[in-house]
Amino acid sequence: LLSAFAVQSCTHRVAAFSVGRYSRVAFSTGTTAPAGNNNNGLAGGRRTRAKHSGETGMKLMDALKKKGKLPSYTYGALFQSASTADEVETDIPKKANSLFPNAGKNIDDCPPRLRFAPSPTGSLHVGGARTALYNWLMAKKGQLDKPNTESGFILRVEDTDVARSTKESELEVLADLSWLGLHWDEGPDMDKNYGPYRQSERTELYKTLAAQLLEEGKAYRCFCSPEELDEMKEKQEAAGIPPRYDGTWRDADPELVQQKLDEGVPYTVRFKVPPGARVVIDDAVRGTVSWDAEATVGDFILLRSSGIPVYNFCVAVDDATMGITTVVRAEEHLTNTLRQGLILDALGAPRPKYAHCSLILGDDKKKLSKRHGATSCNQFRLDGFLPDAMINYLSLLGWNDGTDEEIFARDELIELFDVDRVVNSPSVFDMVKLRWVNQQHLKRMAVEEVTELVKEQMGWEGVWKEGVSEDDPQIADVTFAATSLAKQMMETTKDAVLNAQTVLQYGLADSFDALQDESAKKMIQNGNFYPLAMQMMEAVEKGEFPLPDPSQKLDAFLDEQGKGIVEDNEAGGSAYSFPAAYKAYMKSLAKENKVKGKHLFHPVRLALTGEMSGQDVTKQLALLSMGTADDSVIDTEKVHVMDLAARMEHLKKFCETIPEEFRAPKSKEDQKKKGDKKKADKQDAAAVATTAAATATATDGATVDPITTYEGPPITALDIRVGRVLKVWEHEEADKLYCEEIDVGEDEPRLIASGLKPFMEKEDIEGRLVLVLCNLKARKLVGFPSHGMVLCASNEDHTEVKLISPPVEAKVGERVIVPDFDFEGEDIFAENKVGKKKIVEKLAPFLVTSKYGVPEFLGRPFMTSGGVCTSPISDGTVG
Repeated sequence: LLSAFAVQSCTHRVAAFSVGRYSRVAFSTGTTAPAGNNNNGLAGGRRTRAKHSGETGMKLMDALKKKGKLPSYTYGALFQSASTADEVETDIPKKANSLFPNAGKNIDDCPPRLRFAPSPTGSLHVGGARTALYNWLMAKKGQLDKPNTESGFILRVEDTDVARSTKESELEVLADLSWLGLHWDEGPDMDKNYGPYRQSERTELYKTLAAQLLEEGKAYRCFCSPEELDEMKEKQEAAGIPPRYDGTWRDADPELVQQKLDEGVPYTVRFKVPPGARVVIDDAVRGTVSWDAEATVGDFILLRSSGIPVYNFCVAVDDATMGITTVVRAEEHLTNTLRQGLILDALGAPRPKYAHCSLILGDDKKKLSKRHGATSCNQFRLDGFLPDAMINYLSLLGWNDGTDEEIFARDELIELFDVDRVVNSPSVFDMVKLRWVNQQHLKRMAVEEVTELVKEQMGWEGVWKEGVSEDDPQIADVTFAATSLAKQMMETTKDAVLNAQTVLQYGLADSFDALQDESAKKMIQNGNFYPLAMQMMEAVEKGEFPLPDPSQKLDAFLDEQGKGIVEDNEAGGSAYSFPAAYKAYMKSLAKENKVKGKHLFHPVRLALTGEMSGQDVTKQLALLSMGTADDSVIDTEKVHVMDLAARMEHLKKFCETIPEEFRAPKSKEDQKKKGDKKKADKQDAAAVATTAAATATATDGATVDPITTYEGPPITALDIRVGRVLKVWEHEEADKLYCEEIDVGEDEPRLIASGLKPFMEKEDIEGRLVLVLCNLKARKLVGFPSHGMVLCASNEDHTEVKLISPPVEAKVGERVIVPDFDFEGEDIFAENKVGKKKIVEKLAPFLVTSKYGVPEFLGRPFMTSGGVCTSPISDGTVG
């Protein structure tokens, strides 16, 4: 806990001091070599290290204590009691108090001044943005705690790398910080007390302080040529010695130095590392870190032969002269602290506190870089991420508030952030998590707020016609429609644009054989698609198909009070509007063709939109109507918009390729024959398997496949589908129930009540893909009409319950299957049959999760078109 003293020329002087609880140094002693001995008594031309004596240091400290002349170890030589300040001998220049704002002060009592110091050599990336954020949060909290002071967030441009620094890069970094909302209190665009704020404009200050160090004997001129330095390095490497400057000119004869100056020989200015000096810091993130200065760095350069100061000298001077109280930066700068600390001590300037944050890694556990995808802030902006969401996510890359909370508003972060809670282990940048955080922030915003952001995104993506004014009312209408359409599912504002483009395009394949979507192909094979498609084409041709009213473009997106609708299951407009007319048409279509549910909605959706799933069809057609109007503001050619007439022409050609056998629904007799045949084949296969298994068991003890002995109801009786939870709210009367609105691929979402409230937060459920048992009879749970059940996994005593997760590639509405069972030939049991025959109860003992967390039936996994379903619970039950 003690600062270090160096004994030089029999006079006690300050060699290395500490500032604040984040920075300390150790006691050491040393002697100065006689002048003119440039090798300092070391064979091979290297100085010998002074011998350390902790005992001598402690004796010195005790003696000073008794005399009342010991400077405070906490704040270094510059913080002393008034009674001893004039008596203690130090190397501090008299002008230090005016040059260094924090001189003689307790750093903890100073108004927090933090800085972000980017190099203008490129755009602002994730790591730099996090560093800026942590400094900004601490500065803002300091301003709240100590109002009307010089506390603040300082932006300093470190542009001493002349070859790489550009004005363009500086402007990019400033623009990125502004977009993130990390506004600075002092910076290069301001005229404030501690400016200028570009290092390139502070050269005279650096040269002045370098001259001061030369005058005080704390630095010296080195006339070694590049060739001599190379030769020195080669000899050291050959001798197995870590290469560093050997001190050739450290104690050179002054007359020789003057001779070189008179001859105009170029020189560098090197820092004279005190013999035996050690530097110790108490880092807020990494704990105590110490260096043997002499053994680690040798005498390093302050000014190059060109007169340009080096990075570490500039940083140390700037931190001291700008009154920086805490330096928060990446761990890659940790080693720079040694040189900077030595420089500050030599100048008699107080050290700031330090916090070195760990690296941010990619998903391959390597340092985050461009190969991991977007890493620059500007790219995240173009990809549709919100500034507040970026701030929220960046704060979590190494910090938490001690709770499970993950969504924070900016003001909350200012209040909660504490550098002491920053962890020292690397953080992994997770794009999926970032998108989720962004989605949560979008959900907290009104549709009108998000619309403005989507409008900007539309422009970036080139959706608008060239020359169209951003103030055109149609742009506002199209953007509002696109935003409302995507609000429930969008994770970024760009998602709304991409979704709108999908809606305006037509994704139906050119022919039945070219159809890649297996679920669409199977649906067509059931026979309902062809007659429904033909009937709709005829209705469009005759003008009998309901179409959006051009004078009421937004009917589908507004309720009767004119407020925006974002819930996909809510229909807009009045009783006489397009949505109502479309609903009436669908009812007549269902009645005429004697179909309902997915046998109606899936064929109609595919025929009209070219997709098997998506948002409400009336809203999609309304947006299509805006995009294909004669005065549309959308660049139809670039976006590849296909109007309804062209879609019907494409649909007609597609229907011509559908085989005859799939052009009409199968009769019940045909379906029964097909089912009976497959059932018989399955029974024969099971009998063969049973015989083979019994033989194998008798001969080699092999395990019998459980399917051969199972006698319960078929798993195909259950209609388990992939669903997406659109909305979650608490039941008004039941403490343990959530009410959920879930899209399972039908015309309208299902309303389902679940007992998940004791096990998870609403935010953990909303937006998730889940498995839903759909053929349960609708019933009221504490007054709430629930139609279906969300499947979960639980441990043995049901104290832990987790959602079963379909793979991300799974399609909403598709049926979950189990290998080795005929899900096409077997009929799904009717809702009343499932209940009356207690099908679920009979299947329940066989619905489990494996030791890997995979939900299974008789050892076979639950599967979708996207792969196997999973859960976090192993060896559990499914229900």
